[in-house]
Amino acid sequence: MGDATEIKSAKATAKPDAFAKRRRKFVKNAGRRLTRVLGNFLGRQSLVGDKPIVSNEHFPHLREFEKNWRVVLKEAQQVLKHRDAIPAFHDVSPDQHKISTGKNWRTFILYGFGDRLEKNCAQVPETARLLAAVPNIQTAWFSILSPGYHIRAHKGVSKGILRAHLGLVIPKDSEKCRIRVGDVIKVWRPGEIFVFDDTYEHEVWNDTDEERVILLFDFDRPMRFWGRFVTKLFIRVMKLTAFYQEPKKNMTDFEARFEAAAKRYNDNLEKLSHHE
Repeated sequence: MGDATEIKSAKATAKPDAFAKRRRKFVKNAGRRLTRVLGNFLGRQSLVGDKPIVSNEHFPHLREFEKNWRVVLKEAQQVLKHRDAIPAFHDVSPDQHKISTGKNWRTFILYGFGDRLEKNCAQVPETARLLAAVPNIQTAWFSILSPGYHIRAHKGVSKGILRAHLGLVIPKDSEKCRIRVGDVIKVWRPGEIFVFDDTYEHEVWNDTDEERVILLFDFDRPMRFWGRFVTKLFIRVMKLTAFYQEPKKNMTDFEARFEAAAKRYNDNLEKLSHHE
């Protein structure tokens, strides 16, 4: 009797799991179709063109990042002292498992879907101050790429959002550490920033034996009224799906873990200083 009850219970558990997987797949496929349709419309609504790389001249606030990049670098280096507490991208967002494997692509997240992660931002106050001045910021993180890793070709979700990369820790042989956006190849340089549209197919190579670290952040594309309206509506709908809800919970969990790791590190330093 007990075995029969357990079998029924297992079947009951399996059905919701299978349904959830089918629903998630349906939502993802529907989302891809919707983003393709919206992409054409939002491209026409853009006030900064619709090319893979967008000129920095449209975004005067980005100059502050290049002026203060060494401060951002110093804070990133402090974060990297607790490397083991920094999650891989797919640990935060399981939907990214095709482009993020092992611990090859770690992300220290400061903003997610417009929400500021206060504990992580407290670890890097000057970087957080610069990011807070970015109009309509959506996401931001330190992107840490292992030597020899390749992020396969993929596309972003919404043309209503643009992405900026600020070079921080760049391999000496920088030509072998690069990103392709559409048909354009860009190489990171320490202290240089560039903006691109991640709905164009893009991929990354780090064909060196050194780590690459950048500050990555997303913000709303300057658009006409209806473009802005549709983008806000799209993001609001996205926040209702597992694509947002699951990473949101994971971000909170990893934020708490990192804070604990940093505290242990600082406590140990203090104890050592007392013994000297």
